[in-house]
Amino acid sequence: MTTAWGEYELSRFPEDPGDRLRAWDASDAYLLRHLAAEGTGLSGSVVVLGDRWGALATALAGHRPTQITDSYLSQEATRANLARAGVEPGAVRLLTTQDPPPERVDVLLVRVPKSLALLEDQLLRLAPAVHADTVVIGTGMVKEIHTSTLRLFERILGPTRTSLAEQKARLIHCSPDTSLRRPVNPWPYSYDLPEGIGTVSGHTVVNHAGVFCADRLDVGTRFFLGHLPSGGRRVVDLGCGNGVVGTAVALADPTAEVLFVDESFQAVASAEATYKANGVPGHAEFRVGDGLAGVAAGSVDVVLNNPPFHSHQATTDATAWRMFTGAARALRPGGELWVVGNRHLGYHVKLRRLFGNSLLVASDPKFVVLKAVKRG
Repeated sequence: MTTAWGEYELSRFPEDPGDRLRAWDASDAYLLRHLAAEGTGLSGSVVVLGDRWGALATALAGHRPTQITDSYLSQEATRANLARAGVEPGAVRLLTTQDPPPERVDVLLVRVPKSLALLEDQLLRLAPAVHADTVVIGTGMVKEIHTSTLRLFERILGPTRTSLAEQKARLIHCSPDTSLRRPVNPWPYSYDLPEGIGTVSGHTVVNHAGVFCADRLDVGTRFFLGHLPSGGRRVVDLGCGNGVVGTAVALADPTAEVLFVDESFQAVASAEATYKANGVPGHAEFRVGDGLAGVAAGSVDVVLNNPPFHSHQATTDATAWRMFTGAARALRPGGELWVVGNRHLGYHVKLRRLFGNSLLVASDPKFVVLKAVKRG
């Protein structure tokens, strides 16, 4: 990526030589061009919100920005890209969406996220630190910026306009109005589950902003809840989201040790809140990370997984494949990987390649539940 601040070699995390997806896009480049061309003052407290792979933080490292992200993978990519660029440790402050935000923000640069709820939550958290002279600029691809996106900036921060599009990217310019009466942050959001879905029927779910299907139970998870396995001393809810699957396991078997894992800081916070809201007995662990990396080989009895098939706007099976290979390593001989997914994704093919077997447990017109057993 070539910028006014230098040329940078950037990669996603984990690095994959076969991955043809870039670690930056036209919206990152557009924002950086604008900052350089307009001579935007980047002094004081510079905050970069939603930087996907560290492209913005790396280019602007000389201004000692604070990066705020919901993604463990994005944060690790940023660390690697900063190190590759020779940036001194500590030049960029790395925060998660669950950390207290900076007390003052002089420049706020926002990479518009896919989730409008996450944008709402983060703007409301940052709004008290924004003042009348704060420079606020958002960026995103044209298909990511909607009327609702602009209304959100206006409702929380102040008058908002957009730029002309360049290479299918667009900028958002917002002029903070400190007299604005801001809405109360509705996140996290809680609701009670419906009946007829097993042990979690009627129980409470807590969702932080940005978690998949934060205001309702998604149909894939609902189908999965009706076909969960019984037994297993150590169970992993892999890609746990709000933790409803792992909580269902713990409610059904208080002796089970459940590990909740997700790469989203918002998701793991939701899973922990859901688990605690229901007073579940037994032992649970909550971990933000890259799938099952760091989990000892052969230490797990059951892995439960509803893998995503998008990485931001890109459709990809890379995440699912990494989850499956991680499960194959972490499971003990005889251990089981249970997967729910859309029928058309063909996960049974990948499971047979990895495990040598794949059993159809249940299906409906849209979803399948599959089981693969690790052989000794």
